[in-house]
Amino acid sequence: MITLIKPLLVNITILLSFTFNANLFFPFQTKIPFTFKQKVIYGLLGSFGALFCMVYPIETLGETHFDLRMCAVLVLTLYAGWLPGSIVLLSVCMVRYFIGGKFLFIGIIVSIVPFLIALLFRKHFLKSQSRLRTGSIIVIGYFIVYMADIYYSIQFLKPSFYFIYFFTSFFTNVALIFVIENLIKINKQIEEMVYLDKLTTIGQLTASIAHEIRNPLSTVKGFIQFLSKDTKDEQLKKFSPLILEELDRTNSIITNYLKVAKPEPFQVSKLTLNEVINDCVQLMRPFASYSNVVIDYENKGPLFINGNEPHLKQAIMNVVKNGIESIVHQGTVTIDLQADFPRKTVVIRIEDTGKGMDPEQIKQMGLPFYTTKSKGTGLGSMVTNKIIRELNGLIEYKSEVNKGTIVFISFPLLTD
Repeated sequence: MITLIKPLLVNITILLSFTFNANLFFPFQTKIPFTFKQKVIYGLLGSFGALFCMVYPIETLGETHFDLRMCAVLVLTLYAGWLPGSIVLLSVCMVRYFIGGKFLFIGIIVSIVPFLIALLFRKHFLKSQSRLRTGSIIVIGYFIVYMADIYYSIQFLKPSFYFIYFFTSFFTNVALIFVIENLIKINKQIEEMVYLDKLTTIGQLTASIAHEIRNPLSTVKGFIQFLSKDTKDEQLKKFSPLILEELDRTNSIITNYLKVAKPEPFQVSKLTLNEVINDCVQLMRPFASYSNVVIDYENKGPLFINGNEPHLKQAIMNVVKNGIESIVHQGTVTIDLQADFPRKTVVIRIEDTGKGMDPEQIKQMGLPFYTTKSKGTGLGSMVTNKIIRELNGLIEYKSEVNKGTIVFISFPLLTD
């Protein structure tokens, strides 16, 4: 029994170490699509992990070559897609071909099966509320096929082997999914800490200079209004409205900075979320219509959360407005409400058919001074993110260039 367990433990250690190393290269995330470079690097790291597993097989079973390389193929394909999975699959099949032996054909088959199963169930796995549970079901389904192949192809294996090998394989697959999911959560927490640190920095900066700037602006605005009232200077009459408009715009920017630096205190109460969203949709429809954009929303509910209605409306309308402005000619902004009663959460899904963003732009969303608009200040998204976090919510972005953006806003759901 020790001769079976020892190489399998080595395989488990190899796969877990390569998983942590992959996270060092490109931290695991869920909402940002993988770039081609990331997929290739994940594929190469997965290949090295699988090949190292093949270096330490179970050596007491004749010409067979049992190891845990299939775990790398299955888990990597589930998370990263067909390209990284193909790289790993090609690597292990080539090495298995050179190893040869009586069971060459079945050795290649059992490497291809997890790749095909992962591709078949990948979309369902990624959309699942509990990837650990869904992944476990997928692994069990794969093992049924695997055991059937092994049972009819290799006759001399003992029952103890089936128990030890398949239990270890199941544990390894589930452990890899568990580790990856926890690394995703840790990466989110790190990003949150960095974001809050940047907000603190901008808050300290704005608090120190905003009031000093507003005072001379008020003086300049007053003199412009006074001088343009009875002046005979045609140039002043012509350009004074523009000057006043820009002064008001500057004052609005400073006000937004102050909201970030010293947000207004607000009281939290029980809100009917679907009604709040419906009000936002009605308010934004004229602007959307003017921009040749259709807002698609089906009122669902009632769903209740703790929040502040004016601030929540401001946050949701900012997201919808950004979606409308990202659409060049005509398009649709779709708003959907989904409740997860077992987890007691509710998710607002706002999807647009706009120009989208690349992964680097997604990482910058909500940060101080960052905007994708030519005339934007980056404060709208920053204030939106801050409001949602102060309401114990979470906002995430998923986008592809020329395909649009999806914004996920989640809040704790009140069920009482």
